[in-house]
Amino acid sequence: MSSRIDEQAISARLIKRGKELFDAPRTKIRFTGISDVDSFLNNITDYPHAFVLGCIMDRQMKTEKAWLIPFHFSENLGNFALKTLAGLSESDLRRIMSTPQPLHRYVDKMSGYFFSAVTRIVHEYDGEAAKIWTGRPSSATVVYRFLQFDGIGPKIASMAVNILAREFKIRFSDYYSVDISADVHVKRVFERLGLTAPNATVEHLVFRARGLYPEFPGLMDFATWEIGRNWCRPNSRNCRNCPMDEVCISSVE
Repeated sequence: MSSRIDEQAISARLIKRGKELFDAPRTKIRFTGISDVDSFLNNITDYPHAFVLGCIMDRQMKTEKAWLIPFHFSENLGNFALKTLAGLSESDLRRIMSTPQPLHRYVDKMSGYFFSAVTRIVHEYDGEAAKIWTGRPSSATVVYRFLQFDGIGPKIASMAVNILAREFKIRFSDYYSVDISADVHVKRVFERLGLTAPNATVEHLVFRARGLYPEFPGLMDFATWEIGRNWCRPNSRNCRNCPMDEVCISSVE
């Protein structure tokens, strides 16, 4: 256990782990833990719009259930071609999302976001969602493109671009604008490491990460999330096995 914060050592470990994940070969992403569903969501060659729609659905409910929604539509419709989705009205989408049981906590709002997303992909990207990120655009450009979708704010936009870069191995011309996603695990770990004060705002955490690694602030995202999910739980801590144990001011073992 460290008696005071060693910012350099902490950031170095988080960045090292982030680089390991970034440079690792592409593997199947576990969006839901259901093999068939995850295979569908990982197919961004044929269904890039499934990834975009999954990002939009991923709010105010469990992540694993939110990412099931595009697959449910595919099962209901018999396919997930964008042309099929574009032929549905907003009321059609609301009906599919609400019966036989609601797919989301906020059916009306999310079916509206779904409808507007399909419309944007059709009109702004010629029906090809992959145009959002192909051609090695700047990170700021891709974040901005995600922010233009109804229902996507800075947190989800950064998450989306981070997943594209780290997991799908999509290359951008830079990574300056890929911020850390301030979810509950990341907030908790940053606080316990002493990087942010208790009850820090999202803005505090984002700018802290930018200051620690301005070239790619979001590189620390999954490394920090991994710590919070596996060792630094809300009501329990496995400090002995945590990779940050030696430099963490909150270590209890």
